[in-house]
Amino acid sequence: MLCSGNQKLNSDQPTNLMEQTHRHPCYSVEAHHKYARMHLPVAPQCNIGCNYCNRKYDCVNESRPGVTSQILTPTSAEQKFIIVKEKIPNLSVVGIAGPGDALANWDKTREAIERIKQANPEMIFCLSTNGLMLPHYGPEIVELGIKHVTVTMNTLTPATGAKIYSHVYYQGKKYTGIEGASILKENQQTGIQYLAGQGVLVKVNTVMIKGINDQEIPDVVKRVKQLGAFMTNIMPLIPTAGSAFANLPATDIKELNQMRDICQIDLKQMRHCKQCRADAIGMLNEDRSQEFYALQF
Repeated sequence: MLCSGNQKLNSDQPTNLMEQTHRHPCYSVEAHHKYARMHLPVAPQCNIGCNYCNRKYDCVNESRPGVTSQILTPTSAEQKFIIVKEKIPNLSVVGIAGPGDALANWDKTREAIERIKQANPEMIFCLSTNGLMLPHYGPEIVELGIKHVTVTMNTLTPATGAKIYSHVYYQGKKYTGIEGASILKENQQTGIQYLAGQGVLVKVNTVMIKGINDQEIPDVVKRVKQLGAFMTNIMPLIPTAGSAFANLPATDIKELNQMRDICQIDLKQMRHCKQCRADAIGMLNEDRSQEFYALQF
């Protein structure tokens, strides 16, 4: 049976989850003025092909998902975390957002989180995923104590998904077109509902691509609300050199905000997202990752 209604951060939530979320800059607009986050790029492999993505291109002055200047092992991630935490006392969140998919590299993702939990049990952990492997790793996510998970879900329609994704690599087989998009859609929905049912706050990211999925976004928001999502984050398309969508128009900010206003009626909207790099460090509006590039492990 599907969950219904919107998860709200109120007295019905466990006290520790409320306290964590008030310190999570991506889940709380107030927190992003006070607390810093650190993304650990320990997950290089990806299991789907997004036509708006090109992770090979990296400019240190560029801010977009999937970009990093280095890949860390779980051990070096722990070492870097300890140094960063000493220099940024208001660091409250450690997240794993790629540069590939956190669950396509689950062994490394899990080890990095376990190591940092031992070093600092008070740290908040979150991860970002395309959701393909959520039905497989959802129980382990819950067991690890991760209470904040972001799932990128761009459509409910397999035909539209076939335009957005070049392929889906699942359980040792490569799927394309509607078949691949259907597998991804079903796994995303199953995973979101499971996590929400286990008390995890799920944020759903949706890239607004004009002429591709923009007219479907309100339906996506309504659906993930039914599944128990806590909030959605409608993001603008960033046309990226070398990607299949490189020549598509960037999302108009006025149209983006109009879409957010429409969807706000159904579910809480994140409006302060900076579309962070996979190695971002610091406040959302003041990335300090370049300060730590020279560290050697």
